[in-house]
This record gives sequence, structure tokens and C-alpha cells, in this order.
Amino acid sequence: MIRPLIGITTASVNLQGKIYHRAYAPISLATAAAGGLPVLIPCGLDDETLHAIYETLDAVLLPGGPDVDPAHYGQKRHPQLGNIDNSRDALELTLTRWAVDDDLPVFGICRGHQVLNVALGGTLVQDIPSQVETDLPHDIPDNLPRSTRIHDITIDPESRLAEILGGTRFQVNSLHHQSVQDPAPGAAMTAYSPDGIVEALEMPDKSFVLSVQWHPEDLYGDDESMNRLFTAFVQAARERHIAHERANPV
Repeated sequence: MIRPLIGITTASVNLQGKIYHRAYAPISLATAAAGGLPVLIPCGLDDETLHAIYETLDAVLLPGGPDVDPAHYGQKRHPQLGNIDNSRDALELTLTRWAVDDDLPVFGICRGHQVLNVALGGTLVQDIPSQVETDLPHDIPDNLPRSTRIHDITIDPESRLAEILGGTRFQVNSLHHQSVQDPAPGAAMTAYSPDGIVEALEMPDKSFVLSVQWHPEDLYGDDESMNRLFTAFVQAARERHIAHERANPV
């Protein structure tokens, strides 16, 4: 069986004046378990080099991470805005736009869910606790595992997400303080938490552009529904690979 190449973006981290590229291991492991070949993409590359890497990929995965700079969606910085990774913003916004334009499969997780929306023209709530009236927790306490499920979500029964997961109500983990505000043109909001936070986006006119606000990579090992998210994404990448080979025979 073909194992498609899945580009996974990394973060840039400054440790004692030295820059490192970092990725959350469960993302790569979940991708590999679903049949994909994870390829980590570093920040800071020039566009020519980045595009040369992009052209080898069958899909793009946007992982969780720090806040997106609100300058990218026309807002000033909120006092509760967290750390900004400018080189990662540049990497992910560029890759996302290329991939969506080319109908390459895209899967966004947490920050990646927000990046997808911003890349395509949407906006974000910069800080849920201070900007949304809610008592629902959206950030797991540090003393609990990342896999802790802390709130419900309700999914549009007509959505691709409901089809993949096999249902419309699930409990999920949650590690964020930002969220989708205005959806990007062409993006459908397909899942919500009980307080109205957007928990998933899809682009119905694309082969596979889907993002979720929770962290399925921390749940997939013992949750078949979350495993199906990665399986469906990798399958879309596989189909893209096969279609590209047929259209471009050696």
C-alpha cells in the first residue's frame, strides 16, 4: 500500500540563544500509525526551498502550538495574547494557502485549526476567558494528562467530520485560549462546544480540508473514532498521490 508523504510543520524555539525546530512527537506517531510518512518541515526557509519541499508532499498537517499574531487578521494584540512564533506563522500561512489553492489535503489541530481559518481570511477570538462569557473550561489543568476529556462537542450530522467519527456527540480534550471567531470565506463551521466555541471547520468544495480545536493525537491510541480522523486524512493524501501519478506518468 502506498504510504503518502505528510508534511508536518515545526515550531522555532530559542534556547539560550540557539534556535531549534521542535515538533510534538504524538502527531508524527499518529500519522505513521495511520499509514502516512511524516516529514517535518523547518521554519525560516526561503520560499523557493519551501516550495521545493511542498511539491514532494501529498498532504499538510498543521499541529497545535502558540498563538497566531493578530496582525495576520487585522487586529491589535490583546493583553492576554501569548507567545508569538513569527517564523512559524509565516511557514504555516504560506503552506496552507498553497495547499488549499492546489486542493492538497490539509488537516489542522488546535492552533492548526486557527491557522487554517486565518490563512483563508477568517478571524480569531484572542482570549476566550476575557472575551467570551462562559464557565466551560477550554484548557486542561497542568496537573492532568493531555488526554483528559473536559467538555462535549456537537457535530453537524451532514458534515464530513460526523461521517469520519461515526457520530455527532463526543467528549474531547482541550488545550487552548484562542478560538475561531469569524469563519473564512468558503469554510463551514461543523462542530461546537456547549458555549458556542467553534470546534471544527471544513471546506466542502475541497477534497479534504478539515480542522479540529481539540487534540486527537492524544486520544487516538485508545479511541477508534479519533484514530479514524488520522486514517481518513492519510487516505485522502494517498488518493491525492495516486491521482498525481496518473496525471504525471514517468
